[in-house]
Amino acid sequence: MADTCVSKYCNAGWVEVLSHMSPYGYANFGVAFGLGLSVVGAAWGIWLTGSSLVGAAVKAPRIRSKNLISVIFCEATAIYGVIMAIILTNKIKTPEKATFYLDNDWDWNGFYYAGYGMFSAGLSVGLTNIASGVSVGIAGSSCAIADAQDSSLFVKILIVEIFASALGIFGIIVGIIQSNACTFPIAALQ
Repeated sequence: MADTCVSKYCNAGWVEVLSHMSPYGYANFGVAFGLGLSVVGAAWGIWLTGSSLVGAAVKAPRIRSKNLISVIFCEATAIYGVIMAIILTNKIKTPEKATFYLDNDWDWNGFYYAGYGMFSAGLSVGLTNIASGVSVGIAGSSCAIADAQDSSLFVKILIVEIFASALGIFGIIVGIIQSNACTFPIAALQ
């Protein structure tokens, strides 16, 4: 390491990078992670369910239409991410005075609290929707294979799939609770 950066624009490490990032950046990353990870969870679940559905439908073509409910449950996890992204995006407000520097009496604690809170809300929704999408996909895959063998098993396994889908609902509820107190200040403290 002969060429160490000595300029004032160099970062000492990741701690400095993350601690100097704008709260707006954290809030927008929360929106991105909530939406992006929810879509990944939905895609993963659809991949798991769809591949088993197509394979089992070769043996029993009657299962094709009624087992599409599993794909719909997987798609719901992406919709939960979209809902949370809309909620979080509506909470991101710019200051009243758009200047390069904020006032000295600016509510810095509220500013950072809002950014970190929205990041954690988006991340928790995204991660629970990955878990929900995968679990719904596995349950849907089992449902398609079991239904191809014995049609009386469809409703029994569908109930398990509904419980797996509830993970996504729990995630969005937790995300809404986390983001309730997150409001960006728009003016200096009075």
